[in-house]
Amino acid sequence: MIWCVEDDSGIREIEVYTLNSTGFEARGFSDGASFREALETETPDLVLLDVMLPGEDGVSLLRYLRQTPRTQAVPVIMATAKGMEYDKIQSLDMGADDYLVKPFGMMEMVSRVKAVLRRCAPAQQGRRLSGGGVTLDLDGHTVTAAGERVTLTYKEFELLRLFLSHPGMAFTRDQLFNDVWGADYVGESRTVDMHIRTLRQKLGENGEHIETVRGVGYRWEAEKK
Repeated sequence: MIWCVEDDSGIREIEVYTLNSTGFEARGFSDGASFREALETETPDLVLLDVMLPGEDGVSLLRYLRQTPRTQAVPVIMATAKGMEYDKIQSLDMGADDYLVKPFGMMEMVSRVKAVLRRCAPAQQGRRLSGGGVTLDLDGHTVTAAGERVTLTYKEFELLRLFLSHPGMAFTRDQLFNDVWGADYVGESRTVDMHIRTLRQKLGENGEHIETVRGVGYRWEAEKK
């Protein structure tokens, strides 16, 4: 769950709508008081936190998050006004994971959220990733599906690793292309579609867990409906 703390109702609503539309679950808060109250019983996966808030400001809330053991590791992206260089530096020094400068585009926001979640993903215990009947061994560089060994190319392996590391997260083709092939690779996003198709075939019935997200790209759904 991603929490958006923003006092401007128009901005807050479009942030929540955009995140919900791109495969995330999101919830909005208009001030620090309601945000703190929710923290008493819940812990978000990431917080998008505006610096300028009525009452307690975003910098103070960031300090609270970092000083509280239960929320110390929660990723935080700060939203700062254009020209507020001090707020940006102060937030990063206090432990913010990234920042957005207002006004920012919603797709930039989504890309930064995904990038921060990837960077902050916990180390995988046992160096294995599992989901939907598929197990990926990071050390042995092997994959099994429904108990059967599956031979993948390096790029197919990296695509599957990315999906299993972030189940339920929707990736655009460009994001997959940049993460697996690298931003400097000369090619096109259609390369991603071809590799996804082959990966699905190699995984057999388990390949159905790679879902096409219309208008976005692909995601891994561990629990098929």
